Amino acid sequence: MNIRQLRYFCEVVNSGTAARAAERLFVAPTAISMQITQLEAEIGGTLFDRSVKPMALTALGQFFLPRARELLAQMQRLEHDAREVAAGRRGWLGIGFVRSLLYSVLPGAVRAFQVQHPDVKIELIEMLSEQQATHLRNGRIHIGLSRYMHAVVPPTDLTHTTLFEDAFVVALSSKHPFAALPDLSVASLATLPFISYPKDPSSSYAPNVLSILHEAGAQPRVGHEAIEIHTALGLVAAGLGYALVGASIAAHGHNDVVFVTLPELSARTTVLAVTRNSEANPLVGAMLEWLRMP
Repeated sequence: MNIRQLRYFCEVVNSGTAARAAERLFVAPTAISMQITQLEAEIGGTLFDRSVKPMALTALGQFFLPRARELLAQMQRLEHDAREVAAGRRGWLGIGFVRSLLYSVLPGAVRAFQVQHPDVKIELIEMLSEQQATHLRNGRIHIGLSRYMHAVVPPTDLTHTTLFEDAFVVALSSKHPFAALPDLSVASLATLPFISYPKDPSSSYAPNVLSILHEAGAQPRVGHEAIEIHTALGLVAAGLGYALVGASIAAHGHNDVVFVTLPELSARTTVLAVTRNSEANPLVGAMLEWLRMP
């Protein structure tokens, strides 16, 4: 499958016939037919019902069409952005981040950076802390924003810059009776289901949080496992249990969730910016300055 085949297929749908598509693309009708036939052979099914006039999309064609259009649109955006960068009219900065930082320092840093650098394309890519080193090395991102519970020794080719230390707080539904308690304790939480996140075998974060609760004397009963923090907070807001989150998340406000500090929870997470030692992009330093700001 190639871009020409996708373009020819979509043009036939848009034009109504292969002949009109050929006219609009300035190619021979046989070229259109050949490319679509090859495409159908590669995917193992027919895209057009040729027994009717004008020919109509098959069920496979109806499935294929919106996805082909999206791929072509992505290619056009990629070509445009690449030309802008190549011509020096636009910079590019790739940032990999753990989702919890969307509720913390990342949005404000990006907004401030864009005010100073309006012509820079910032590409934000959600990824686990454990995945970021690979994408830094292959050039997919310039900065990785990670969260770790324990000290991490950086690889020899990467630099770790500590942005801040984040204490843990308990997230509870604002309507839960515990939300108004002046002296909530770890023992009080024993009656509530624990909402764990992220549910991903590649991440050590969820089991580490459970270990912290055990060390504080709690016996958490996992009631729900959320794929990411947004879902976890939604479950908390619905009154289905409690979760542990970073205090920096609490600072950014949630009307239906309250955040309570527990003296027994002394553990903290460290939020790091991870960069290549050989990084030459001057935009990286500018972004790190905004990320370091309180």
